[in-house]
Amino acid sequence: MRIRVLQGSLILAVSLISFAALTFPLTLRPATQAVEVGYVATITMRSPRDVEYVSDIRTEEARKAAESAVPTIYTSPDPAIARQQIERLRTAMQYITSVRDDITLSPDAKKGKLVALSDVRLKRETIDYLLGIAPSRWDNAQIEALRVLELIMRRVISEDKLEATQAGVSSSVSLTFNEQQVTLVTELVTAFIVPNSFYSEELTTAARQAAREAVKPVVQTYKEGETIVPAGEIITPADMEALNQLDMIRPGQRWEDSLGAVAIIVLSAALVPLYFYRRKRANVINDPRNMLVIAVTFVVFLIGARLFTNRTLAPYGYPLQTAGLLVTTLFGLEAGLVISIPLALLASYGLPNSLDLAPYYLFSSLISLLVLGPVRRFWGFVRAGIAIALSGLVVLIAYRLPISAPDWLGMIQFIGVSSFAGFSAASITLLLQYLLAQTLGLTTPFQLLDISRPDFPLLQFFLRNAPGTYQHSLQVANLAEQAAEKIGADPLLTRVGAQFHDVGKAMNPTFFIENQVPGSINPHHDIPPEESSATIVRHVTDGITLAKKYRLPLRLHDFILEHHGTLITRYQYNQAMQAAGGDVNKVDIEKFRYPGPRPRSRETALLMLADAAEARARAERPGTDDEIRALVRAVIDTVQKFHQLDDTLLTLRDLNLITESFVTTLRGTYHSRIQYPNANVPDQNATVISTRSKP
Repeated sequence: MRIRVLQGSLILAVSLISFAALTFPLTLRPATQAVEVGYVATITMRSPRDVEYVSDIRTEEARKAAESAVPTIYTSPDPAIARQQIERLRTAMQYITSVRDDITLSPDAKKGKLVALSDVRLKRETIDYLLGIAPSRWDNAQIEALRVLELIMRRVISEDKLEATQAGVSSSVSLTFNEQQVTLVTELVTAFIVPNSFYSEELTTAARQAAREAVKPVVQTYKEGETIVPAGEIITPADMEALNQLDMIRPGQRWEDSLGAVAIIVLSAALVPLYFYRRKRANVINDPRNMLVIAVTFVVFLIGARLFTNRTLAPYGYPLQTAGLLVTTLFGLEAGLVISIPLALLASYGLPNSLDLAPYYLFSSLISLLVLGPVRRFWGFVRAGIAIALSGLVVLIAYRLPISAPDWLGMIQFIGVSSFAGFSAASITLLLQYLLAQTLGLTTPFQLLDISRPDFPLLQFFLRNAPGTYQHSLQVANLAEQAAEKIGADPLLTRVGAQFHDVGKAMNPTFFIENQVPGSINPHHDIPPEESSATIVRHVTDGITLAKKYRLPLRLHDFILEHHGTLITRYQYNQAMQAAGGDVNKVDIEKFRYPGPRPRSRETALLMLADAAEARARAERPGTDDEIRALVRAVIDTVQKFHQLDDTLLTLRDLNLITESFVTTLRGTYHSRIQYPNANVPDQNATVISTRSKP
C-alpha cells in the first residue's frame, strides 16, 4: 500500500512540475514570454527560423515619414495684394510730400502730422531727416521705396515668414543710398509688406496623400538566429509585430494552452505506469529508490530542455537523449524506451519549431537506445553517441530542410550541434551512471563486469579461502545465467549475483563439505545441531559483512540474503528431531531457519533454484536426462511447497523454461565419462634403450 501511495505521489509531482515547465512563460519558457510594447526585454530574443513578411508597422512608419517630409503648401503670391500695397505706399508718400511742401505749417506741425500717420510708423530721427532733405533726394527715396516694395511683394510671403521678410528689407535697398536714406526707405517699405500667400489645406493634404501612396509596402526579413530585440532594449511595435509573426510571444496564458498542456501530460503520465504494470516490471516500479531516480532524471532534463528553447541552435544541441540512455543503463531498455517517448514530446511541446524538434528528440533517443545494446562495453556508448548525431542530422534533413533550406554555414552548424548532442549525451550518461551507481548503490552492467573479474579482491579472497565453494558458485552462475536468458531476466546480474551468493562461506570454509579435504574430520559431528545450523546460516550474514566491506552494489546483497529464502537447514533439523525422539515441541524450528527474505525478483529466484539443483546434482550424480529433469522438478516443487516463489513474477511458462535450461546445462556438466582401464604402459624410452643394447 505504501509503495502505491509513493508511486502515485511521484507521478502527481512530476506531472505538476511538467505542467509548470510547459506553461509558465516568465520562468521556464523565455522564448514565449508575455511581453508588451514599452516593456524592457529581459533576454535577447532571436529568430528561431527564417521568416519574410510584409510589415504593416514598418510600412505605416515609412508612410508617416514620407507624409511628414511634405512641407506645408501655400497658394501662389497674389498680385492684387502687391498692387494694393504699392498703391497704399504711393498714397502715403504723396501725403508726406504734401506735408513737406506746405509752407503754412511750422516744422513742429509737420512733424506732428507725420507722426500721426496710421499706415507708416516713422521714427522721429527719420522724420527729422525726411523734412530736412532736398526734394531730389526725397524723389529718389520714393522711387526706390516703390521698387523695393514691388520686388519684395513678388516673393512668396506667408504669415510665418512675414517678420523675416520685413527684417530683410534693408538688404534690398540700392547700395548707392547712404545709411539715412536706407533707413527711410526701409521704414516706408516695411510698413506695407503683408502676407501674399496663404496655407492651402487642400493642396497640402493632396501632396501628403500622394507621398503616402508612393511608399511601397515594407518587406521585413529575419534570418535564423538574427537578433530581434537585444536584452535591455525597449520593445517597439515593430518588434512586437516580428515576435507575433514568429509566434514567440503570447498576450497571456490562454486556457487553450493550459488545456493542451494538461492533455499531453495526462497521456504521458498514463503511459509510464500502464506500461510497467502491464509488463509486470516490479523490480523497477516497486523500488522507491529506482522510481525517485527515474522521476528526478525526467524532471531535470525536461526543465533543462525548456530553458534552452529561446535559442536557435541550442535545442538541437541539448543532450535530452541522456535521460533515456541513463535510465536504460540503470534499469533496462524497456524503462529507457518508455521514458524517452513522453520526454521527447513534452520537451518540444508548444514551441515554434516543434514540428522538427519533436521528431529530432524522439528518433535520436529511440535509435540511440536500440544501438546502445546491453551496455557491457565502452564502445556501446560510443555507438549510441554516433547514432544520436547521425539520426538527428537525418531528421533535420527530412523535417527542416524542406521548410527552410539553410546555407552551407547553416548546414555546418546543424551538423555541429547534432554531433555535440551525441558526444555530450554519451559522455554525460557514462559519467552519471558511474556516479549514481557509487552514491545510490544502483547496479550497472559496467559495475557488474568490473567486480566479476577474477582479480577482484573479494573473488580472490573467496578463491583462496573457500576454493570448493568458489567452484560451486561458478557452476551455479552458469546454470542461472543460461536460465535467465531463456525467461528474459537479466543474465549478467544473475551471473554476478550467483558468483557472490556464497561468499560468506569463506569466513568459515571448513564448516562446508565442499571445502573439506577428503578424510578430514567434519566439525559438525562434534557440535549440537542448533550450533551447527547457526554456523551454516551465518554464511548469509557473513556474506553481507563482506559485501559491505568490499562495497558490492546493494542489488547483490539481495542475492546473498535471498538465495536460501526462509528455508531451514533440513539436515541439522532432522538431527535435532531424532535427538528429541520426534517430538516437534522440543525443537525450535526457527533456530534452523535462514533469515531471508524470500526471493523478491526473478533473478534471485533463479539463484535459489540453481543453487539447490546444482547441489543435489553434485550429490546424486544423475545419469540420464529424465533423472536430471526429475531432480530439477523436485527442487522446484520443494521451493514452491514452502512458498519461496510467492513474491516473484515467475510464471508456469517460466518454470518450464527454467527446467529445460537446467537440464541442458546439467547434462553438459554431469555427462557420462569413459572409464579408462588400469593397464601398464611400457616406458618407450626404456624400450628404445633396451633395443639399442642388443648386440
